[in-house]
Amino acid sequence: MFASLRDRPWLAALLIAIAAQALFTLHLGRPSKLTFDEVHYVPAARALLDLSGPVNTEHPLLGKLLIASGIALFGDGPIGWRAMSTIAGTATVIGSFAVLMLLLGNVRTAAFGALCVLVNQTVFVQARIGMLDGFLGAFVVATIAALIWSAQAPPGHIWRRLILAAVLAGCAVAVKWAAIPYVALACLGIVWTRWHGGAGLLTGRGQPHWPGVRTADLLLGFGLIAIAAYLASFAPAFFYARDPLTLAGLVPFQFDMLAAQTQVLSPHSYQSDWWSWPLMLRPIWYFYEPDQGAVRGVLLIGNPAVMWAGLAAVAACWAAARHSPAHLLIAMLWTFSLLIFAIIPKSLGFYYYYHLSGIFVALALAAAAHRWRARWPHADLIFGTLAVGLFAYFYPILSAAPLPGDQAFTVWTWFPGWR
Repeated sequence: MFASLRDRPWLAALLIAIAAQALFTLHLGRPSKLTFDEVHYVPAARALLDLSGPVNTEHPLLGKLLIASGIALFGDGPIGWRAMSTIAGTATVIGSFAVLMLLLGNVRTAAFGALCVLVNQTVFVQARIGMLDGFLGAFVVATIAALIWSAQAPPGHIWRRLILAAVLAGCAVAVKWAAIPYVALACLGIVWTRWHGGAGLLTGRGQPHWPGVRTADLLLGFGLIAIAAYLASFAPAFFYARDPLTLAGLVPFQFDMLAAQTQVLSPHSYQSDWWSWPLMLRPIWYFYEPDQGAVRGVLLIGNPAVMWAGLAAVAACWAAARHSPAHLLIAMLWTFSLLIFAIIPKSLGFYYYYHLSGIFVALALAAAAHRWRARWPHADLIFGTLAVGLFAYFYPILSAAPLPGDQAFTVWTWFPGWR
């Protein structure tokens, strides 16, 4: 069976997808109440369903449209609020598998990386709540996979793959503007890859990546398609019963969103600084109260094995970067994803901003294990067992399982900052 999976990566990906979707969907109805930022996004999704008018204008529409589609399919209740988030979580896991498979070409490495993403805990929590970050992670990871896939395409298949990557990039921005830096990074990646291969902006011949297409055409096509996909996401707003969007108002509305996103907010008990996120100094209790006859909790916290050991894996990827473009890309993705928040003007930071970084650190673990497998052939198996064990340990306060009392949280809160 394992030999069959090694030779059929699509079958391994399918089995991982089934396992991920089952895990994310199990007991999705708990908590039965709106949880944390669901209080913002679920009402906005309801407004989109009935086209009553603009709600939650700080962010673009696509993430809220996806939540609305879940409500339309499964009803206005916990399952409906979160159903599409579970699919986004599964897409994130499979997108991670695809990235590693495309970069390193090894099913074992890709499966190990997908497992690390699956049990890194932040992906699990975001896959079971009606928030935007799970969708953001899914689209960004899918964009990376599609862009690598397009770079490896033979002539005649390049544009259809590049269009897919560009549409996914536009969708990522249409969920949250936090994706904009990744679109810029994608464009820089195209330029660097072509320059590294000896091509300028106006040539595309003799290139191993996107052969036969000029660099300028790649950039122009990718950028214009991404922008078109982003703007298309605002279509429902033109049909609001109250304050409908107009073509003339589309650009000014972008400035309204910018003003909302850069406003100075009041201090929050769960706020934290960007440098603290890799260390998990201030996780977030999304929920902790009686519900459905028991005390239940949902703590957004990373898997200590994945998040902390992953930092060493990132350093190992940087060490290998000189000789391996794949390791360079993964190390750069994690570093870039964190440094964004050291630069962008946000008055408050929260641990859930580390969502994408937590995915990239899991990829770094897989890439490091792949690089040094000859020296430590069973490291991925041993580490995977540890990571799964810790996930099982934290599962009750990740999944809103019934707890024995209102002080039960002390079992899992190892440090004062986790309380």
